[in-house]
Amino acid sequence: MLARLPLLGLLALLASWDLDQLADACTCWPSHPQEAFCSSDIVIRAKVVGKKLMKDGPFGTMRYTVKQMKMYRGFNTMPQVQYIYTEASESLCGVKLEVNKYHYLITGRVFEGKVYTGLCNFIQKWDHLTLPQRKGLNYRYEQGCSCKIKPCYYRPCFVTAKNECLWMDMLSSFGYPGYQSKNYACIKQKEGYCSWHRGWVPPDKSVVNAMDP
Repeated sequence: MLARLPLLGLLALLASWDLDQLADACTCWPSHPQEAFCSSDIVIRAKVVGKKLMKDGPFGTMRYTVKQMKMYRGFNTMPQVQYIYTEASESLCGVKLEVNKYHYLITGRVFEGKVYTGLCNFIQKWDHLTLPQRKGLNYRYEQGCSCKIKPCYYRPCFVTAKNECLWMDMLSSFGYPGYQSKNYACIKQKEGYCSWHRGWVPPDKSVVNAMDP
């Protein structure tokens, strides 16, 4: 979903594209789960219980009805999410979710009182998340939202500021998502530096580890 474009600009852009261009319209850059968390208005664990194709826009919008299990981000924006909207076309980054089948981790943005998500957002079946990722959702990612995760696509690459963590998954033989995405969070330290931390134990020992995954 091209969420960053103003609505009128998006409609004008769509009107100027032909079908071949639309087929290649969805291009997403890799995003670490922490970065996706910190840049989202809403982060929830939910089960999809219904869907409806809405007739708005040139290609329609899919509205998913969700049963919210837990909210990780967005308490002051929309504490209870009932509907998730996405482009009906996958070529425009629309996402397809299964009804009454899985629990999902869903990130999204709020626009005019509605939650929108798409292929470029971080959406994952809950059972596919690692334990460090689940712990990250509970508190670790929030601790690192003032840090910057800097992707490295080719060597050499370096951090250029003390608040940066170098993200190397794209250079790994395992590809993306890789080991850092699945197991590490970039956390700010007392000295103002940011660094990677692995596992579920919080770097700040004063944080009580009492939250369930």
